[in-house]
Amino acid sequence: MWCHCRMVYLPMSYLYGRRFVGPLSEIIVSLRKELYTIPYEKIDWNRARNMFAKEDLYYPHPLLQDMLWTTLHKGVEPVLMHWPGSMLRARALQTVMGRIHYEDESTRYICLGPVNKVLNMLCCWVEDSNSEAFKRHLPRVLDYLWVAEDGMKMQGYNGSQLWDAAFATFALISTDLLDDCGPLLKKAHMLIEKQQIQDDCPGDLNFWHRHPSCGSWPFSTRDHGWPISDCSSLGLKAALALAQLPQDIVGKPISSQRIFDCVDYLLSMQNKDGSFATYELTRSYTWLEKFNPAETFGDIILDYPCVECTSAVTQGLAAFKKLYPEYQSKEIEGCILKASESIENFQRPDGSWYASWAVCFTYGAWFGILGLVAAGKTYQNCSSIRKGCEFLLSKQLPSGGWGESYLSCQDKVYTPLEGGRSHLVNTAWAMLALIFSGQALRDPEPLHRAAIYLVNSQMENGDFPQQEITGVFNRNCMISYSAYRNIFPIWALGEYRRQVLRS
Repeated sequence: MWCHCRMVYLPMSYLYGRRFVGPLSEIIVSLRKELYTIPYEKIDWNRARNMFAKEDLYYPHPLLQDMLWTTLHKGVEPVLMHWPGSMLRARALQTVMGRIHYEDESTRYICLGPVNKVLNMLCCWVEDSNSEAFKRHLPRVLDYLWVAEDGMKMQGYNGSQLWDAAFATFALISTDLLDDCGPLLKKAHMLIEKQQIQDDCPGDLNFWHRHPSCGSWPFSTRDHGWPISDCSSLGLKAALALAQLPQDIVGKPISSQRIFDCVDYLLSMQNKDGSFATYELTRSYTWLEKFNPAETFGDIILDYPCVECTSAVTQGLAAFKKLYPEYQSKEIEGCILKASESIENFQRPDGSWYASWAVCFTYGAWFGILGLVAAGKTYQNCSSIRKGCEFLLSKQLPSGGWGESYLSCQDKVYTPLEGGRSHLVNTAWAMLALIFSGQALRDPEPLHRAAIYLVNSQMENGDFPQQEITGVFNRNCMISYSAYRNIFPIWALGEYRRQVLRS
């Protein structure tokens, strides 16, 4: 089961198994009145189990699943409520709590995400309200909170520090403005160096269902501790790019051994079919998705492979291979070959790639094309690159830009923004894909038009405007990446200046 799924249902199972009900207070009573449309005491919870708002329904339960939950509730639950079944449940709850503590300690009480963070903290309080575990949870709640213009919010992660820093590094390097950007790059280098995970989680990793993490990078911070394949690839690629710049400007490079550790980690993450998933190997069968209990999200049961992770690892290993041609050379060549075949297999007949982590086919095309280019393929010798470029060019708008709606993620069909509007970030992704595929040599006009759109969109203070949301997870939940509006236009214009204007 995918870590984000199992880490949420783990504490939920504990709270349900303990039949925990908190003390009634004025706040609880007030919340019940606010949240429910009928008096709380009149709710039919058996009927409510299969009720949902039609606006939230993305993954309807199949009949098989409803039959399973009804059987468990009507037939199995009564057995577990009384001896000797209650003894089995008590042992199971003990096991669950052990795994909750392991997750807490492995992540310095940040936890994988905000949902299991809050639920794990509550489980620790239910187990012992005066426990050291509960006390350690409290200060790390702040890792998720931030104040926006319209009030307090809770993030969907404890940040995207490493992810954004790596992308910003590539963008700044592309400008060739080293004298101006040197101080920024030095700070980015410090962050990237500090956030690398340099050890594995404690204990028997197989028993705890964890993948080795030594050498990897997380999405956010080292304290968080969960390694991810594409984040590790970005960290590796950024570290290698910074190592080629003057040390007196960006600082001392990360040691070769730590770079080797990351490469070893990446090689261990490849699935048998050549693809890469996010946190772990794809361990089980797709038919298990029929038991997805979340009506709101799709594809949550397994850690599914995706074009972004597969491409990112390909790019990272290809960059490493140029600087360290002797280390694990056969393994890396084989990995890149299988990964490139997987990228081609991800491609749809219309030349597009569906992306799992941002909006959507534009983002997928950027990763798909750059991954194949990193694997040594070209527009001339690779039909997948040609089809990908043709797909992008077919979506360019009269303004010169690209604009894709979040509905593409939900419906899995390319959907333009309402009114034919362009989007800065979509435009930058398309530009980068076309530039690295050699579009300037074929016909630079689409790139000129896109660059004009980006330049004209910049505001007087140098900032770019915030537009529609660009991130997504599990098909149906959108993520705001506020830094994207500056990172990707700068990167696209930097490469445009480098590879189009100068040529």
